[in-house]
Amino acid sequence: MPDVGSPQPSVPAPPTQPGSRHLPVVAVWVRDLLVSLAISAFIIIFLYQPVKVEGTSMMPGLEDQERIFVNKFVYRWEPISRGDIVVFRYPRDPSKSYIKRVIGVAGDHVRIENGQVYVNGDPIEEDYVPADYADARSYPEITVPTGAFFVLGDHRTMSNDSRDFGPVNERFIYGKAVFGYWPMEKLGRLR
Repeated sequence: MPDVGSPQPSVPAPPTQPGSRHLPVVAVWVRDLLVSLAISAFIIIFLYQPVKVEGTSMMPGLEDQERIFVNKFVYRWEPISRGDIVVFRYPRDPSKSYIKRVIGVAGDHVRIENGQVYVNGDPIEEDYVPADYADARSYPEITVPTGAFFVLGDHRTMSNDSRDFGPVNERFIYGKAVFGYWPMEKLGRLR
């Protein structure tokens, strides 16, 4: 009869094969990487797209080479509104993208007299256009067609916008500029 306090003989661990322990770790890393890439691709393709601003037409709010996120999904849930900063394919060359602010929606009567914008006969307050960026151009009154938007750049003296190419058809608009992320001092929601 064995003694209750006597130690049991130790059973040696089965020998491990070199590299077998690293395989599961590598497989987990690859799996996590593929899942991360799939989620990132979904977000960029369907929801938010990072964009680099090129040009000065939206200064001072958006500067040349600034990085922003464009929400590509928002207009499936809500209508495009006055004041939205939209990204669209340039009507005269759809291979180029432009970014401008919506001033008039379908049915609005828009005119500009000596730089002052009027929508439906009322002058609009544009605190996003500093005096240094305003111009004295005039534009005859138009009625924004159904399914289109009248857009202007915030830097009126440097902007190629609806004053030049007319209202933008809704089918050209593919997103709303919502968030700046670079440079860091401009990090935050766009207004």
